[in-house]
Amino acid sequence: MQHMLKKVFSTFLIYDKNLSIVSNDYKWFLTTTNEVIGIHKSELSKKDTAILSAFLTPYHLTIPKPTKQEVIWKERIQTSSDSGTPDKAFRFIYFSYKKNQMEATMFKTIIQEFFSGPVAILWENEHEGIIIEQQDEHLEENISYEQISETLMSDLYVSTKFFIGPYLNQFSGLNKVHSSILQSAQTAFTYTDKSVVTYVDAVPLDLVKNMEPEYREQVSSIILKDFRYDEDFLQTIRTFIQCNLNISVTAKKLYMHRNSLQYRIDKFHEKTGIDLKAFDQAVTVYLALLSNMHRT
Repeated sequence: MQHMLKKVFSTFLIYDKNLSIVSNDYKWFLTTTNEVIGIHKSELSKKDTAILSAFLTPYHLTIPKPTKQEVIWKERIQTSSDSGTPDKAFRFIYFSYKKNQMEATMFKTIIQEFFSGPVAILWENEHEGIIIEQQDEHLEENISYEQISETLMSDLYVSTKFFIGPYLNQFSGLNKVHSSILQSAQTAFTYTDKSVVTYVDAVPLDLVKNMEPEYREQVSSIILKDFRYDEDFLQTIRTFIQCNLNISVTAKKLYMHRNSLQYRIDKFHEKTGIDLKAFDQAVTVYLALLSNMHRT
């Protein structure tokens, strides 16, 4: 294949770390043999790029070259033809940070410090991708992505988001799982400023997203009434629900006196007839809050 590409494209080259100059005007691809090849963009039409992308993987030089393990995982996801059973349960962890905030190689180095063995990372681009975490029964505690996020922020001032998928026990259907994780993560982070979200957290977010716009408007209007335009008040209610309806924890988080918080909760009950301390009613209010966020 390389011989044929050399004949068609005069600027064809194989990437080598020892190259003295690597032009940004090159389009890079990863071959099935895990080699990185480049062709100058001036030689590539849109049709050429589409054809090459059909049997080669578009590649960014700032992304670490895939390990053998990562190549295997990528193939499993792309083909979804592996019907075998894994030795350990595994899950997909989506991550993202702002472009140009941190080099991909540094991110991978930091992530590796939290794992007991080699970790596979499948990059979507230079600043987002999927971590494949295999369950380790020898670890006393699960890996804390909250801690990883805090470490990246405190040490490098890099804000990172993680979306944690469910543990899986089979390889079949990974293509759908992979797509679902990416889609759910994109939805989740439009509704929340939390740095770590789980697939469980994402269920109500997906439900609201899939509502008809008219129904979202109706839910927001009927449940929140005039409070829907009072962002300060809504933030109080939202925090109370996120703190598991615990007044003490909520007051502390909002730097608010307990009595002031209780007054707001009672006021909401008086104006809407909804008791936020009742779990089922609080769930309805939470969905209304999400619907209201979609409106804004």
